Amino acid sequence: QVHLVESGGTLVQTGGSLRLSCAASGSIFSPLLMMGWYRQAPGKQRELVSSITSGGTTNYVNSVRSRFTISRDNAKNTVFLQMNSLKPEDTAVYYCNADGFYQEASKALRRGNFWGQGTQVTVSS
Repeated sequence: QVHLVESGGTLVQTGGSLRLSCAASGSIFSPLLMMGWYRQAPGKQRELVSSITSGGTTNYVNSVRSRFTISRDNAKNTVFLQMNSLKPEDTAVYYCNADGFYQEASKALRRGNFWGQGTQVTVSS
């Protein structure tokens, strides 16, 4: 299996910046195909914020484009989300997500989709 651990969430003022990190570990068949960030605000559905393929192709939801930057380190199976010009509406639990192959104990390769436990980002107005 693959385990994802996020870090970097905290309370920040409007206009501030944060950098989220997510490290994947386990029997990973590197690199993971896709890594990304979702967020879920209270009373709202979880939404995709940004994603990045192993080849570096990125995708952003319109509301964060030009403010957030996603990057990854394939060698370390780590993904980052640099968040600038934060707004109160960015307040949410941010979840790391990964899609890729891992090796079972039988040595067989399996494809899976994995989630981190989430990290809280709160932007005060």
